[in-house]
Amino acid sequence: MRVNVGIAVSLLVAFAIGVSTLVVHSLWWTTARDNSRMLAAEINSQIADTVRVEVGLTLRSAEAAWAAVRTIFVQDVIKTRQADKREFVFLSQLQAQPNISWIMFGWEDGDYFAAHRRGDHGLEMIEIDDAIHNRMKRSDRYIFIPGDIQFEERMFTPTIYDPRRTRWFRDFIDGDDPDWVDSRDLPGIHKEAYAFSGPVDVNRKRQGVLAVVIEADRLSRFLGSLRPGEFGAAFILDADGKVIAAPDPNADEITPARMGEGALYEVATMAGQQLMGPAAAGPALGSTSRIVSDDTAYAVALTPLGFYGWRVATVIPEAAFLSDIDHTLKRLIYLLIGVVLAATGLAIWLVRRVVSRPLAQIVDDLNRVERFDVEQITPRRSKLSELADLSAATANMASGLSAFRKYLPADLVRMLVAEGIQTQPGGSMKQISVLFCDVAGFTGLSERMGTNIIPLMEAYFSATSNAVTRHNGTIDKFIGDGLMAFWGAPRPDEFHAANACRAALDLVSAVAATGICDDAGEPLRIRLGLNSGEALVGNIGSEQRLNYTAMGDVVNVASRLEGANKAYGTTILIGPATRQAAGDQIVVRELDTLAVYGRAGGLVVYELIAMAEDATSPPDWLLAFEEGLTRYRSRDFAMAASLFERADQCRGGDPASVVMKRRATRYLTAPPAADWSGVAIGEAK
Repeated sequence: MRVNVGIAVSLLVAFAIGVSTLVVHSLWWTTARDNSRMLAAEINSQIADTVRVEVGLTLRSAEAAWAAVRTIFVQDVIKTRQADKREFVFLSQLQAQPNISWIMFGWEDGDYFAAHRRGDHGLEMIEIDDAIHNRMKRSDRYIFIPGDIQFEERMFTPTIYDPRRTRWFRDFIDGDDPDWVDSRDLPGIHKEAYAFSGPVDVNRKRQGVLAVVIEADRLSRFLGSLRPGEFGAAFILDADGKVIAAPDPNADEITPARMGEGALYEVATMAGQQLMGPAAAGPALGSTSRIVSDDTAYAVALTPLGFYGWRVATVIPEAAFLSDIDHTLKRLIYLLIGVVLAATGLAIWLVRRVVSRPLAQIVDDLNRVERFDVEQITPRRSKLSELADLSAATANMASGLSAFRKYLPADLVRMLVAEGIQTQPGGSMKQISVLFCDVAGFTGLSERMGTNIIPLMEAYFSATSNAVTRHNGTIDKFIGDGLMAFWGAPRPDEFHAANACRAALDLVSAVAATGICDDAGEPLRIRLGLNSGEALVGNIGSEQRLNYTAMGDVVNVASRLEGANKAYGTTILIGPATRQAAGDQIVVRELDTLAVYGRAGGLVVYELIAMAEDATSPPDWLLAFEEGLTRYRSRDFAMAASLFERADQCRGGDPASVVMKRRATRYLTAPPAADWSGVAIGEAK
């Protein structure tokens, strides 16, 4: 069933309104039951549990790494001073535990060694020893490669760092058990960090202190992956209420976390001061509190993490979860707008699918008709009667034009349309190259073959037309067995002469490749003439019938050159203007000076041999012919005849050399007049 466009659009609009109303009422009923306070509490609980688990895993991984390294030392698997194996153990632990930032060892004599993670892409081995460049700090940096690490560089920097003056060493060198300690005194670094430290004894002899360090920036990176609600954030506070880790997905050992940025950070700091400071009310910890900052209310929950007095603070703006009916009403208004927009968008999509897309396809079909590309245009199906009728009319028009394109050069029509040339009599002078092609002996061939010549000519014209089109030529007309084409119009072509020569050679090869033979089984022979120059090009004819063609002396000469091939036994002759315009892009031989039919003056004609990119050095026969032509023009007819004969023999048969030899021989017995200029008279039109 078909409907018109108006009904279709009305139905779509009605459908959009109905869907919008239904969705709005459904959302009102479900949203009114939401309990925003419970939602906020649930979010806080989930975030707190996630952070607690992550912190616990991080701490346990540090303690496990400390125990593993200590065991290796205590069991005397390696010595604490055994540098190469010690480096391997420390690096292995850092690779295996991505949350660990440092593994350090300090000796009682003040020597120090550490493995330090440099973000996600590298490691650093640090050593301070009296034997190293006057106790300078040596840093060996490594980068991660798949499955391994690779040494990058070694640096030496002055340092006054002494592990014996640090808490992680001083508090444990005389103790027995390991424990956690804040460690802000790392070599060259001053940031929030915590170390799991403890002494190492080998054979009841104290070697020093081993420490595994976690930097707070690693915790900030984890917090950056959490999203408490759409606009919230989670922070870690120390026992004094100070923010030690803030959300930053890019934070690591090299890139410090961005602290002190944003309103949520300020609220977390206020929560630490109000709920964990000296005036804090203990019962508030673990519950959700309301803090107002810059006239904006936030829900804040502080949950103990069970380590070092830390708390996780989740900060969520109340506006993010809309806790009461007023907020619910606002949400419904927004949802109403969104649903209406979505319904309208759906309606637009349907209109585009049902109306716009078919119309665009019909427009594309009409553009094909304009380009005279009408073979594949068929009626397009549509539920809308107007579009179906329009598509059918377009297909009928294309079908009618398709019948006529067989009589017109379609490529010419396309170019005329593309160039915007008016369909009225008129023209202009243009620099072009003109090609004429004819079948040798066609008159006798057509008489002998009768109607059987039609398939032969069809294959011939297909090959020649394709060759011209491949090289951007314009097919003007077919004249019996002949073809006229030109380059440089209607589309400008700076290299019209070279393209015409290339097309001529391609045309000869294409006809030969078809395997067309005459009635005697001989390959079909063709002759081509090429000339370049200025011609009148345009719509020539009357108001009733026009022909886009070229007129002028350049056209006449090209036709005469085609006919002159017969006298010399050649295939492609070109005029001097074509030779000059194509320049070193072609390989030719200067054939003769010829007064073509209808012209009094002599014209130097050339035989086109090949394109320069396809040729090598000039063959011997060509050099012999050119030398013979020079001798011929200087009246040395005996030497000229000898050289022409050599050219014929070298080529294995060269009709043009035979013609010139015969002419030179004739002049030996009957010399030309004193005013002879070497110009031959062309008899063929």
